[in-house]
Formats: sequence, C-alpha cells, structure tokens
Amino acid sequence: MDIGLLGGSFDPPHLGHLNVARDAREALGLDQVWLVPAHRSPFKAADPNPARPEVRRALCEAAVSGESGLAVWEGELHRPPPSYTVDTLEELQGTKHRLTLLMGQDQWAALHRWRNPRRIFELARVGVLTRAGYEGSESPEGPGPWPCIRVPVRRIEISSTEVRERRRAGRSIRYLVPDPVRRLIEIESLYGSPSDVTVGAGPPSSP
Repeated sequence: MDIGLLGGSFDPPHLGHLNVARDAREALGLDQVWLVPAHRSPFKAADPNPARPEVRRALCEAAVSGESGLAVWEGELHRPPPSYTVDTLEELQGTKHRLTLLMGQDQWAALHRWRNPRRIFELARVGVLTRAGYEGSESPEGPGPWPCIRVPVRRIEISSTEVRERRRAGRSIRYLVPDPVRRLIEIESLYGSPSDVTVGAGPPSSP
C-alpha cells in the first residue's frame, strides 16, 4: 500500500490535522495516511501540562474514527524519547509499504537539523505541505539538494496550543477538534487548570 506518514505531538489532534491528512491523501493518491504521535519531539519545548502518550494515542484514534483512509500508527510511543523520524522509517521498512513522509514547510526548511536526513530520503519520499493555490517552484525552498514533492493542502488556522489555551480559560473547543476528541478531552478533564486536571488518575476512556 501507499502510506503517508503525518507526525506530530497531537496534543491534541484537531481539525487542521485531519484536513491536511485528507488533502494529502487525495493529492498523492495514497491508500492511507497514518497519524504518528511522537513520544516526545526533540525540537519542541515540553508543555507544562501535557497529555500522557497513551492518552494522545487515544485522542488520535478518536480523531480518525469513521474517517476512511486515515489511521494511527503508535510505534513511536513504544520507543524511549525523543522520537526520531529516521527510526520510525527504519522500523516501517520491513512492512513493504511505499512510504511518503508528510511535513510542513517549516519542517522542510529545518530538515538539515534532523537526525540522518540523507537516510530519510533513502527510506521514503518526502511530501511538503503547501497552501492550495501556492504559486511557487515545484520543490519548495529547503535545506539542500534533496528532492521533494509539493503537496497543495487547504490550511485551517487552528493549533493544538490554541485548543489547550481555550480549555485552560474555560472556553469552548467545539468546531476546533472532532467531536469524539472533544468528548474524550472532557471525560478525561484534559488541558484544564492544574487544580482540575485528572490526567494520570486512570486509563483513558474508550473513544
């Protein structure tokens, strides 16, 4: 199968993630796009109130429930942090799937800082997510001579940080995350003020 890999913290996954995953799948003719929640990114500062890895996995599974062509691959959560993309691609090499690593333009520009970028291109093709209607070169400006595919996607201006901040402020996150994700966040009391967060009190509820 042709598989696209979309990595991230997904703390939490939101409608913007699903939108670019669907658009990339259609644009590239992929059989599936897998959300790949990282145990911990080597480049991101730790959030003071993160959801546990197993809770983020459950949130991702809730996000793709009922979504044809979208799935979750949790392999990075079973390795000690930080999570390196090249290790994920090495692990998936034995599956015989044809892999496309999907990334934003900011990630593409910083690819020279990633662990063993040359090996990444030996294991997968790279698709760089650009705004639909983007009038630029076929290969967006990047860190070196590595090849990539430009993947036009519609951008929805939502961030996981915004979702967490709205929760902490007691504001609604409806229409920012899929309803199954919102319900699980509410059940688990995720991203609230430190006094009312219950993460760690027990296993995540079934989405």
